Amino acid sequence: MKTLICGSMAYDTIMVFGDRFKNHILPEQIHILNVAFLVPDMRREFGGCAGNIAYNLKLLGGEPLIMATVGDDSAPYMHRLKHLGLDAAHVREVAGSFTAQAFITTDLDDNQITAFHPGAMTHSHLNKIDDARGVGLGIVSPDGRDGMLQHAREFRAAGIPFVFDPGQGLPMFDGAELMAFLKLADYCTVNDYEARLLTERTGLPLERLAEEVKALVVTLGGSGSRIYTSGRCIDIPVAPPEAVIDPTGCGDAYRAGLLYGIGKGWEWEKTGRLASLMGSLKIAHRGGQNHKLARTDIEARYRAAFGEML
Repeated sequence: MKTLICGSMAYDTIMVFGDRFKNHILPEQIHILNVAFLVPDMRREFGGCAGNIAYNLKLLGGEPLIMATVGDDSAPYMHRLKHLGLDAAHVREVAGSFTAQAFITTDLDDNQITAFHPGAMTHSHLNKIDDARGVGLGIVSPDGRDGMLQHAREFRAAGIPFVFDPGQGLPMFDGAELMAFLKLADYCTVNDYEARLLTERTGLPLERLAEEVKALVVTLGGSGSRIYTSGRCIDIPVAPPEAVIDPTGCGDAYRAGLLYGIGKGWEWEKTGRLASLMGSLKIAHRGGQNHKLARTDIEARYRAAFGEML
């Protein structure tokens, strides 16, 4: 069964400043801020929610199908997708645009200054759900505003169950729009901050919002996650990581585990534990797509973490 992953594909350029921002930003001069940071350490990562989710779902043996928009500079990413065996038939190049990209400068205290250019992502509405064939499950993850609204409606019209994953795109929508998403979706997943914002914008508690979907999943970082379903709240423990290196893309790895479990029709406890493990495996590596594990490795790590077979 193919899983259609609607969302962003992006380049992440990470630069490390070997000092602390506070030593170079004078509070009394903040109104005329003009600073430059020497960043001798720099790396470029392949990212974006759709790219990250697809990468992790492929590791599990799933069939991810990416639907995204990229720019004229997409050749390295497209080459990577082909090398990984990821289906990019519905990755559309928008002429005259850049692929979405983030420029992140980090200091020695792990403070970050980020500039994000959406680029081709704002044209995601050019892609149509009906263009994809053989799809049994989908996800609407952070993307262009119009594309997210359109793809949610199109998934419902096509009768394809899907996960609503607003992520960092949640602030783009008001309470009425978020409720509309929940009424269209079969599942919803947010982190703890997004969960608070979701309740504030809709004016409803999580328990009430969970009634709109089959399951509402809230990730809690190092404290695990909770799944609200059928009037229950299921606590999912965290899978102990080998190391805590970089949280970038952990949420996307978790969502790949959710999609895999949902696609297999597993009970929520098992689905949540796999999702937790995927986030744990990712956090031990830099970047969103640099953890390389065979399916047998994932099975062994699952058995070691939870004492049962995957």
